[in-house]
Amino acid sequence: MMDDYRSSFDPGFRIDRLSRAALAVLAREYQLAAHLQDRAGMPQVLVRHGGKAMREIAIAEWMGASPVYTRRMRRALRFEGDGVDAIFKGMQFDVGAPHGFLDFRFRLNDDGSGEFWLPYCGALMDVEPMGEQMVVGMCHEIEDPTFDATAVATNPRARVRPIHRPPRVPADRQPHCHWRVRIEPGEKPLEEIALTRRIAASRLARLAIPAPPPDPDSGGLCDYAGPFDADMQLEDFSRPTLALIAEEFCTQGHLLVRSFMTALAERWGDEVAREIATQQFIGIAGLAAERLLAEERILGGPASSAAGRDADADLDLIAKLFQLHPAFHPRAYVDFHVERPGGAVRCWIGDSEAFAEGDAYSWFSLLTPDAAHPALDTIVRAVNPRARCRTERISAARVAWSVDIDASAEPAPEPPALALAKMSKGATFRFVPRPRV
Repeated sequence: MMDDYRSSFDPGFRIDRLSRAALAVLAREYQLAAHLQDRAGMPQVLVRHGGKAMREIAIAEWMGASPVYTRRMRRALRFEGDGVDAIFKGMQFDVGAPHGFLDFRFRLNDDGSGEFWLPYCGALMDVEPMGEQMVVGMCHEIEDPTFDATAVATNPRARVRPIHRPPRVPADRQPHCHWRVRIEPGEKPLEEIALTRRIAASRLARLAIPAPPPDPDSGGLCDYAGPFDADMQLEDFSRPTLALIAEEFCTQGHLLVRSFMTALAERWGDEVAREIATQQFIGIAGLAAERLLAEERILGGPASSAAGRDADADLDLIAKLFQLHPAFHPRAYVDFHVERPGGAVRCWIGDSEAFAEGDAYSWFSLLTPDAAHPALDTIVRAVNPRARCRTERISAARVAWSVDIDASAEPAPEPPALALAKMSKGATFRFVPRPRV
C-alpha cells in the first residue's frame, strides 16, 4: 500500500495499490476531470454554432449519458430502491456534481420528498460573469431536462423542481440554488431519449469492471447498501471500493464523450464531431495532468516541481502521470501499458474494448498509429515543455508512442484549447473536507 506515488516508476503499478486516503483524492480528481470536460468541449460548440446549439448539445450529452452511468454506479455500490434516498445516492456519485466544486447538500423530508441545495456552485461561478443569458441557459434550459433524466434512472416518476435558482436576486443570494425532489405516483413515467438507449448499447456502458479483492484491514464501507448518508465523503469507503469508484468515474467521463460526440455527429456529421472532440481532448488532457501533478497525495505536489529535477526524473514523472491519467482508465476498457526503456518513456494500448465499439465516438477513435495525438503532447508538457511524443510501432499495440526530452528544443506553448479549459474555476479548485453535521 502506498500513501502516494513518489517512489520510483513501477511498470506494474495499479491505482488500487494506493492508500485509502490517496485513493479518495484520486477519485475526486477523476470525478472533477470528467465534469470539466465540458469546459473544454462546449466553448468549441459555442464559437462554431452559437449559444442555442451549445445548450441543445449539452442537454443531449447529459441526458444521453447520465441515466446509463447512474445505473452502473447503483450496481457497483449495491444500492437499490426507487425512492428519493436512492436518487440522492446516485447524485453523490455523479460526475455532474463533483464534490465541493458543486457543493451539494441533501435532506430527506418526512413526506418522502427530499431537497438539495448548493451553498457553492463552481459551474455558476464560471458562467455568472458571462451574463444573465448564460446563467438562464445553464440553470433553467439545461438543468430542467437533465436533472429529471438523472432521476429517471432510479424512478421514472421522479420530478426535480426548483425552490429557487439563479439568476441570483439579490446578487449574493445563498444558497446558490435550492431544489425539491418528489416521487409523483400520478404522473406519467418519463421516457429516456433515443440517445440514452444508443449509449446504453455501447460496449463501454455494458463493461464489467472487476472489483479489487477485499481488504478487511483497510477499514471503511465496502458498498452503499446501507441508509443514505447526507454527509457521505469518499474517505468513508474501503480502499478496494474507492479503486472501483475511481474507475467508474473515469467510465462516466468516457460515456459523456460518447454522448457528446454522438450528439455532435447526429447534427453536423462525424468530421465536426472529431474536430470538436479533438479540442476537448487536448484541453482536458492537459488540465487533468496539471491537477494530478499538483496533488501532494498523488504525485507529490510541490515536491514534484521542476526545481532540481533532471531529464531522467522528468521522464519518470511523465511515465507515472500517464499511468494515473483518467483518459486511460478504466483498465478493463483500455489495455494501457507504460514502460521506461533507457532515456525515454514508451506507452502503448493493446487490442481492447476501447477499439471495439465499431464507431468513431470516443477519444480512442482519435488515436491512430500514424501520428501521436496532440492531447498526448499536452499531458507531457505539464511536466516538461520540452517533452515530445512520437509515434512508435509495437506489434502487440493498436497505438503506441514514446516520449523524449530535447533540452535544445523550444518549450511548447500552452495550447489554446487548454487555456480555454483553464478559464474555469475548476482548474484551480482545491477540495476542503467539510465537517460532518
